[in-house]
Amino acid sequence: MLVNVNCAKCVGIEAVKVTVEVDIQGGIGIHLVGLADTAVKESLLRTVTALQALDFHIPGKKIVINLAPADVHKSGSGYDLPIALGIIAASGQRDLAGIGDYLIMGELGLDGSVRNIPGALPYAQMALERGLKGCILPVQSAMEASELQECNIYGVESILQAVEILEKPEDSGHYLIWNTPLYGQICRQRPAAETQAEYIDFADIVGQDGAKRGLEIAAAGAHNIIMMGPPGSGKSSLAKALPGILPPMTRDEAMVTSKLYSIAGKGNLLHGLMTRRPFRAPHYSASLAAIIGGGNLDNIMPGEISLAQNGVLFLDEFAQMPKSVMEALRGPLEDRKVVISRLRSKVEYPASFMLVAASNPCPCGYYGDGEKCTCTPTQRLGYLSRLSGPIMDRIDLQIALRGVSPEKIAQRGSRPESSAAVAARVLAAREVQRRRFHGEDIFANAEMTNKHIEKYCPLDSQCASTMTALMKNMSLSMRAYFRIIKVARTIADLEGAQEIKPIHLAEAASYRFLDKQKLF
Repeated sequence: MLVNVNCAKCVGIEAVKVTVEVDIQGGIGIHLVGLADTAVKESLLRTVTALQALDFHIPGKKIVINLAPADVHKSGSGYDLPIALGIIAASGQRDLAGIGDYLIMGELGLDGSVRNIPGALPYAQMALERGLKGCILPVQSAMEASELQECNIYGVESILQAVEILEKPEDSGHYLIWNTPLYGQICRQRPAAETQAEYIDFADIVGQDGAKRGLEIAAAGAHNIIMMGPPGSGKSSLAKALPGILPPMTRDEAMVTSKLYSIAGKGNLLHGLMTRRPFRAPHYSASLAAIIGGGNLDNIMPGEISLAQNGVLFLDEFAQMPKSVMEALRGPLEDRKVVISRLRSKVEYPASFMLVAASNPCPCGYYGDGEKCTCTPTQRLGYLSRLSGPIMDRIDLQIALRGVSPEKIAQRGSRPESSAAVAARVLAAREVQRRRFHGEDIFANAEMTNKHIEKYCPLDSQCASTMTALMKNMSLSMRAYFRIIKVARTIADLEGAQEIKPIHLAEAASYRFLDKQKLF
């Protein structure tokens, strides 16, 4: 008897259909075909042991298991549960007539329990798009897709529960993820978890008003920013405070980011879609594959730039990063996506993130801070020359920090502005952009292409004259020209201005200090 079970695999952030075909005929042995990797081949022993632990018998015949399409590599342990259910149905031990109406994925334990798998959210979305009746997934993995309420998502903990759903779907409503005790428990805990303060408050950072203004602009328009200053000037603290002023993600943004985390096995297993923007802070010694993404065959995983989708990628000690890794950021910073190619496969992941970089101005770190610097001009030039022109051209705001004076630290004056007050202005600016870009495939000013700039950022004659003067005086590239206009549009949004004015362009240009002056 031939049985087909619907499964899936992830290619990029989308799931594609895989069918597990199980056929039992006269003969002997269990045969698995369909370009499966080692993890899938090992599933046979796990599956047989799990079935026997639950008193199912393995037919003494030839069992052929095909993973179709046969020309696509299959990886991971998520095919355990569909293979087990296929054997049960094909051998006639249970009547699983509705097995072809559901998408089924899950890893098995030797006792027949079902364990979590990555990629549950894309799987559930694919099932919804293909018109299947629902998904049968491990209970905690099913929590990732709990906000897709248009699709029946069942959470199971063992093979027997999956069998019960397929035998009596009309009596299995208590296995729907929204009816499980786990879902009720998480819903009760969610409000408290969402109100926990996890970020540094701007009010706790002494001084650096100029840097705070730059970070506010960056947050309002999702612009890239680099902070350069001596040790202890507050670069890392300011970067860690940035998530506290970012607005929550929209549902579309949350869906894309959550799918990336689900595929990477870092999904929000207990709270459905992510609402807070991610903040990724890899060490400067991270490898190229860790930052950009990589893997072998079809198992290409997203890197830090994709895991920072719609959020912040903080790279401390930016000038210390390997040159190859730093230069590999050029494409993603411009295109807001990354394409990872291997000999037999190519995968595209979104990479629309805010780059927040921090660097010292010289090897000792104290250039420009009084007489502390011990570096020679050659050493300083060699250090900052690691920050190549093409990389700096793609960073919208360049902020110079100075050490905070002892008098400022000891001052007991009024408390600085809090993150909540800044966040309110940022949210208002983002709302303006959301309405502006309604119907477009972008969410913030930093994502605008040249066509968007022409449409949404017209310059009157006075602004055009200002930009001409700035281009001549600062010797800016064409890319820097358009990035200044993007930043000026964000500054205008923060002020509630309908049109860009010369004062907005002047302030935007002032944040490109590395372009307009010689440091040595």
